[in-house]
Amino acid sequence: MTISYLRTMSSGVGVLLLLAPCIALAESPSETRISPSDLVKAVIYNELHPPINSDVRWKYRLDKEVTGKQETREVIETKSGSLDRLLLVAGKPLPGAQASDESERILRFSHSPEDQRKAEQARRKDAEQCNVLLRMIPDAFVFEYAGESGTLTRVTFKPNPRFRPPSREGKVLQQMVGEMWVDARQKRLASINGQLINEVKFGGGLLGHLEKGGQFTVQRAELAPGVWEVTDMTVNMRGRALLFKSICVQQKERHSNFERVADDLSLADAANLLLRQTLVAAKQ
Repeated sequence: MTISYLRTMSSGVGVLLLLAPCIALAESPSETRISPSDLVKAVIYNELHPPINSDVRWKYRLDKEVTGKQETREVIETKSGSLDRLLLVAGKPLPGAQASDESERILRFSHSPEDQRKAEQARRKDAEQCNVLLRMIPDAFVFEYAGESGTLTRVTFKPNPRFRPPSREGKVLQQMVGEMWVDARQKRLASINGQLINEVKFGGGLLGHLEKGGQFTVQRAELAPGVWEVTDMTVNMRGRALLFKSICVQQKERHSNFERVADDLSLADAANLLLRQTLVAAKQ
C-alpha cells in the first residue's frame, strides 16, 4: 500500500498517509469532562499502548484508487504481516496471464524468507514513523470541544504557535487544521480529517513543497468489542519535488467485507487461502 513519488517528499505526503493506518485508541470519560487536550493525550497514549485484545487478524476487501487507477485486492493479515491478491483492475477481472502471474507472486513471497524479511523491515519502519508522528500530535495542536452526537465527541484542532517542528512530518502538522470524532465511552477515534492552511516548503523550497489546501480524511469502525479498524481513507495532495517534478497524490481506499482469521495464521496459510479461493472462483 505505497505511492510512488520522490523520496525527498515521502516524509511530507507520507505523514498524511500514516495518519490513516496509525490511529487506534480506549475508555469512558469521567463525570467531570476532561480538557480536550487531556482527551487527545489519552487517545494518543492508548494508541501507543494498545490493549492486548486489539491484536486481531482480518481478511478484507481493499478497493483502492490512486491518481485515477482503480484496483481491488483481497488482503489477509497474519502474525508475520499481510498478504494480498489483485482481483480486479478498473472493475474487471484479471486476464489469464496476469492472474497466473499473481499466483506465482504469492507463492514466491510465501516461500521466500528474504522477501518476508524485507517486508517486515518495511512494516516496522512504518510503525516507528507512526509512533513518532503520534507523539507530536498533543504538542503540535491546540484543541477545542465542538459538539457531540450520540456517543461521539467532536474535537477541532489548529496549529499550536509554540510548537517547534523537529522534522518534516512536524512541518506538515504545523500547517494543518481539522477535526476528529472520538467515541466518548471508549476514547476511540471514529474519524479524523485535516487540511493544509498554508504551503509547506522543504529545504526552503529547494527540496520541494506541498500546496495549500491539501486534505486527508479517515473513517474508522468498531469491528469487534474494543477493536477499531480503518474503513475509508482519502488523501488529496499536490506539490513539487526537487524543483522540477510535480507531485499529485490523489488516493482513495475503502476496506470492507471484514472476516476474522486465526490469530496464529502464517503467510503460507494466507497464500493457501488466497490461491484456493482463486481456483474456486475460476471454476464458477
